[in-house]
Amino acid sequence: MDILGIDEAGRGSVLGPLVIAGVVIPQKMENVIDNMGVKDSKRLTPKRREVLSRKLKKMFEWDVVIYSAKDIDDMRAQGINLNEIERRGMQELILKLDCDKAIVDAVDVKPKRFQDKLQRATSKDVKAEHKADDKYLEVGAASIIAKQTRDDAIAKINKEYEDIGGIGSGYPSDPITKEFLSNYTYSQMPDFVRKSWSTVAKLKDVQTTLF
Repeated sequence: MDILGIDEAGRGSVLGPLVIAGVVIPQKMENVIDNMGVKDSKRLTPKRREVLSRKLKKMFEWDVVIYSAKDIDDMRAQGINLNEIERRGMQELILKLDCDKAIVDAVDVKPKRFQDKLQRATSKDVKAEHKADDKYLEVGAASIIAKQTRDDAIAKINKEYEDIGGIGSGYPSDPITKEFLSNYTYSQMPDFVRKSWSTVAKLKDVQTTLF
């Protein structure tokens, strides 16, 4: 049986893309990736993630769906929430990658509801669970590819802005990210900033009040 694991990286970030990754692991290869040290990407060092991501891409069929900050802002403006954005990305991967079963990290508070939507849309056997990246090796493998892909994107942007201290991790709680955002008014924000995020949107309200 070929199992497709799916996970995302960058969901809560105010900067950069949301990356959804899928990787197809034959069930007979589970012991192999377990011995490689595949696990939830959050429990790996950046260097180890980089090495494992490279190996997984060479060994298995995989793909990513990448939503830019503008993609996310445009869809949210149309009333499409973040859960639905992720569901659409996962659906795309399930339809694109050849598998017998898909296991996804559920983003809905009700995993069964999320699972049912994906099954209806794809006519595939889908399992959706919270913390699936920590429970299933296939989803852990997907989390590694998703995180590495997003980290590469953030590293590229950081390099472009290193003369002003970089952009940090891109998450609202990061002091470097906060400092970076403080350099701009709402209308001046670079295109990799998610303007629909409350962290940024409130700057628009301040600007409107001032002018």
